[in-house]
Amino acid sequence: MFGTVVVGIGIAGSVRIRDMLNPMPSSPSEHLKLFGFVSRRTLGSINEVKQISLQDALGNKEIQAAIISTDNKSHEENVKMFLEAGKHVLVEYPMALSASTARELWEMAEQKGKILHVEHIELLTEEYKQLKKEVAGKELVKGTLHFTGGALDEERSGFPAFSGIARLTWLVDLFGDLTVTAATREEQKEKSYSRMTAHFQTANKKPLTWIEERGPGLRRDKKINFCFKSGCLENLPEAPRSAVSLFMQDQNLFAKKLLDQVSREELADEKWRILRCLDLAEEIQQHCERLAKIHS
Repeated sequence: MFGTVVVGIGIAGSVRIRDMLNPMPSSPSEHLKLFGFVSRRTLGSINEVKQISLQDALGNKEIQAAIISTDNKSHEENVKMFLEAGKHVLVEYPMALSASTARELWEMAEQKGKILHVEHIELLTEEYKQLKKEVAGKELVKGTLHFTGGALDEERSGFPAFSGIARLTWLVDLFGDLTVTAATREEQKEKSYSRMTAHFQTANKKPLTWIEERGPGLRRDKKINFCFKSGCLENLPEAPRSAVSLFMQDQNLFAKKLLDQVSREELADEKWRILRCLDLAEEIQQHCERLAKIHS
């Protein structure tokens, strides 16, 4: 059994507590034992799970793992603290708001022999699994992925290329390594509106575009237009919801890693994808900030 603590009790943290209290029968998650939760707010207990202090969570030898569900800006600080304390870590994406920090954290985990697992539930949806099947084996000509959603507090969530890294993860997982060719950002701060556009080339020099658009009243939605030599995909495939929740699937994957049930090849591929996406996110941010300075 791995004593586990949840750090941060927002939407994701609350779901983590729910799933830890109700693990799938005969699943790897049954090897995780919820010891308590940490929050900046004084909450006392949630569903009879007790609140503990950060120092207790770091120092208690009965706690072997931490699930980090705080604001994005706090991820790297919390990951570092728990790795330094000798704990395994599951962190919601993005694991950090800079690529260099992410690499430092990964090196720390490897040096200490600890699992560092980054949640990427966007790859676990039935919709995405079906899309991946439809894309497999097709030769890309060009493509666009356009995401819309409500306004975000960038101070807490980070630059859009990081807060929206789930979309970038889709593109890299579907089409392989990408090169950033250009990136721009339109911002209307008084309206809390932002539209980031990033342009890429695949290894075969095919163009891809990612648009991340956020503002008050914008419905959460993803639109695709992927054109292949055999034809175009203009709508995400319809797929039934999985009987197992996305966070539970992710929790099972973390537990499998703790139990040494994931191959080295899978772990290496996942590490490459996560760190490569963070590299690309940082490049996009740099492109946008350079242009903003020129025009200011």
